[in-house]
Amino acid sequence: MEPVDSIAAALAVHPLIVQLRPHLADADEFLERWGRQCKAGYRLVVLRDAGTPVALAGYRLQENLVHGTFLYVDDLVTDARCRSSGYGEQLIRYLQEQAHEAGCSKLVLDTPMSNALGHRFYFRCGLLATALRFSTEVPHRVR
Repeated sequence: MEPVDSIAAALAVHPLIVQLRPHLADADEFLERWGRQCKAGYRLVVLRDAGTPVALAGYRLQENLVHGTFLYVDDLVTDARCRSSGYGEQLIRYLQEQAHEAGCSKLVLDTPMSNALGHRFYFRCGLLATALRFSTEVPHRVR
């Protein structure tokens, strides 16, 4: 696992992140968001096979009254051409190790209700569905 800690490294994983976040198709928007999130503690790591990015995870350490200190997984993706090769499991194990080393009580991630294949993967990795998240769009106010 190697950190994505430079603009060049972030650009190299852009084709992979857009498989998960297709609304970030523009590399400049991705770089801008990545930079802001890094300032707030976001970490992005990539797993390579023969030098080629095949999977990545974005995460941050957080604390709240529900979980205490926990590792939140923002992004987790394996290249569509490489799925079922064990890369995702390697990322989950890495994230669990990071959570353990940071003294976290939990590893938490959100996934859409429609992501049935992802749910199966998470269950196989020992993650359990323990909550249902509700959200709504907040309209922009014109001033």
